[in-house]
Amino acid sequence: MFSFIVSRLLQALPVMLVVSFISFAMFAYVGDPVAIMLGQDFTEAQRQALVRELGLDKPFFVQFMTFLGNAIQGEFGLSYRLSRPVAELIAERAPATLELALCAAVIAMAVGVPMGVYTGLYRNSWLSRFFLTFSLIGVSLPTFLIGILLILVFSVWLGWLPSFGRGDVVRLGWWSTGLLTWSGLKALILPAITLGLFQLTLIMRLVRSEMMEVLRTDYIKFARARGLPNRAVHFGHALKNTLVPVITIAGLQLGAIIAFAIVTETVFQWPGMGLLFIQSVGAADIPVMAAYLMMIAAVFVSINLIVDLLYYAVDPRLRIGRGRGH
Repeated sequence: MFSFIVSRLLQALPVMLVVSFISFAMFAYVGDPVAIMLGQDFTEAQRQALVRELGLDKPFFVQFMTFLGNAIQGEFGLSYRLSRPVAELIAERAPATLELALCAAVIAMAVGVPMGVYTGLYRNSWLSRFFLTFSLIGVSLPTFLIGILLILVFSVWLGWLPSFGRGDVVRLGWWSTGLLTWSGLKALILPAITLGLFQLTLIMRLVRSEMMEVLRTDYIKFARARGLPNRAVHFGHALKNTLVPVITIAGLQLGAIIAFAIVTETVFQWPGMGLLFIQSVGAADIPVMAAYLMMIAAVFVSINLIVDLLYYAVDPRLRIGRGRGH
């Protein structure tokens, strides 16, 4: 297991280096950060002093190595737009994005897996057809349109839920959460559904197809021949083997939820990292954009490692094959 983890970390290292270089190179010469920070009225002396302070007078690769060394320590410099440390800004916004992403993932798994199991077991029922039709809608509609429709129905027409913001939050040290307040819970419902709907339909269809495939295998026929009840066959044998690919897809989708929460956060003005990134793009705030891209890459690499470990733990064939390889 230790060698497996080390090999994955060694594979992740060049990925992070390439992503950090691309993210820095893409935005290194976009916009004029000095003009953004000083405004319209400034002298040439002030400009030169700020250029030296930011290190923008140094060669590109020197700037990149400085950026990389600071990033390893968790420092990404100052935001050009807000003149505050980027690490501080991300730490403020990260709880909102992670809370939204985790709630969306829980909704997707808690609803998608049972719907997939049901449609796999009862393929011809009217409820299965309804679920499949619903999944087509979830896959076809873009995220921003789903969010707008939910706002129209539940905020404008019915007035049940707020249409923007995070509601009241509670501070637990550096972490802030809206799960402990009523207004925070209400504000979380619409964006979490919007963000998790595509993943929900994807997981449902994946579980359905895997369930139908597993039910046709020989060991399921053998389990039925032994006289096992349907509950034991469906949930003790079929579902257990169905969840192996589901773990992989669900893990990767969690990374996608965090990375692509930008649209949902923009629609609902959710004060997370995605909204911070969009605002930084408009102002050519290079440190924030580069830090965000590196953080998303780190999230994907970490989730891939966790998924590999779960896959390694769930599927005994990987352990047997690796043991034979050694």
